[in-house]
Amino acid sequence: MTVVISVGLAGFSSPVNAAELTEIEKRGEYLATAGNCVSCHTSDNGKAFVGGLDFETPFGTIYSTNITPDPETGIGQWSLEEFTAAMREGVGREGEHLYPVFPYTSFTNVSDEDIAAIFAYLKTLTPVKSTPPENDLGFPYNQRWALGLWKALYFDEARYEPQPEQSAEWNRGAYLVEGLGHCGMCHSPRNFMGAIDTDLAMTGGRYMERVEGKLSAWSAPNLTSAPSGLAKWSDEDIQDYLKLGFSHRAGVFGPMNKVVVNSTRHMTDEDVRAMTVYLKSLPANAQDSGKPASEDVLRAGSLQYDIHCGTCHLPTGEGSSETGPPLLGSPVVMDTDPASLINITLYGAQTPKTPPSPEWQAREWKRMEAFDSKLTDEQAAALLSFVRASWGHEAGAVTAKQVAEQR
Repeated sequence: MTVVISVGLAGFSSPVNAAELTEIEKRGEYLATAGNCVSCHTSDNGKAFVGGLDFETPFGTIYSTNITPDPETGIGQWSLEEFTAAMREGVGREGEHLYPVFPYTSFTNVSDEDIAAIFAYLKTLTPVKSTPPENDLGFPYNQRWALGLWKALYFDEARYEPQPEQSAEWNRGAYLVEGLGHCGMCHSPRNFMGAIDTDLAMTGGRYMERVEGKLSAWSAPNLTSAPSGLAKWSDEDIQDYLKLGFSHRAGVFGPMNKVVVNSTRHMTDEDVRAMTVYLKSLPANAQDSGKPASEDVLRAGSLQYDIHCGTCHLPTGEGSSETGPPLLGSPVVMDTDPASLINITLYGAQTPKTPPSPEWQAREWKRMEAFDSKLTDEQAAALLSFVRASWGHEAGAVTAKQVAEQR
C-alpha cells in the first residue's frame, strides 16, 4: 500500500514547502510523520529535527541526534546505504553501534522503499548546524563495542514479512505498529539489560519523560485485548483517540500528546484503521499487578472517591460525555505500573498545547484538576487503590511510597 500525502510538521513550522516536494519526498514526509521522528529529534523549545532531546534511562542520559542535512553535525554527508544501516542495523556512519533508545529494533522491519523515501525527505530539510550534548553514561554503558554483545543477545535484523493468512489491512497495521510506529518500545516491559521482554510485549512499560518541564516516570498501558488493556475499547474508540485526541473511552494526555499531535492525527484514516485492526487482534496478555489493598484501605479510598471523583466519573465509574471519561475498563487505571494514573491525579490533565482536532476542542469533558494539594500520599494511594479494585477491576494496590515518588 503506497500513500502519498503532505502533512507538514505538527506543532512546528514546516522547514520545507510541501508544494516543492517530489512524490518520493512527499511520501517520505508522510512516513517520517508516521514514525514520529520529529518528537524524538527535537528538544524542548528547539528547532525541528536538530536533536538534543534527553532520554533518561536506567543506564544514564542519552541525547537524540541532529538529522537535518547539515554536512558537519547532521546527515548531510550520509549516503542512503549509511542511513539504511542506521535504521536497520543500529550502526552509525563510522561503524559505531547505536544505542537502542533509537528504535532500530523496530525500524529494521521497514521496507527498502520506505527507508529511501524517508531519507529523501530528510535531505530536503533546512540544514542546521548543531551538536547535541554528549551522552552521560557511566562505565560500562559508555562502551559502544559492548552493544555488539547486546545485539547478539537481543536483536534480530529482519524485514516485515506479510502473513498470508491475514488480510492486507491487518498486515498494513502490523507493519505500522511493529515498524515505523514502534509502539512496543514504550508499551512493553524491559529486562535488566534494557531489552524488551518479548513474552510480555505490548503489556505495558515504564519510561522517563519530560512533560511541562517536569521530568517524571510514566507508564504506558497494556495494548493487548486483556481486561487490563483494550478489551472494552471498540475499533471506533481507538481510531478516534489516535485521530482526534479523544474518544468515548479516554482523552490524550502526558507523553501521548506528542504521539497524537505530531504523528497519528496526520495519518490517513485507512492507516489508523489498519493499526486498530492489528491492535485489536493482539491476544490477551498481562503482567501481574500485585494484590489489592486491604479492606480498611479500600473503605478509606471509597470515601475519597465519593468526595473528589464521583461527581465527574460517577459512582459507577462509567463517567459521562459531559463530565469525565469512564474509569471502568481504563487501561491507565488498571496498568501494572500506576505511574501515569498517579501523575494525572496529582497534576491534573496535562493536555496538549496544540489541539489535535476541532472535535477535541469542542469536547465537553470538564478539565481534570490537580489534587496534589488536596490529597496526602496515603489518601491518594487509598483512592487509587479503590479505583483499581472496583467495578470488576483486579489491579493491585497503590502505595503511599509510589505516590511520594511521583510528586
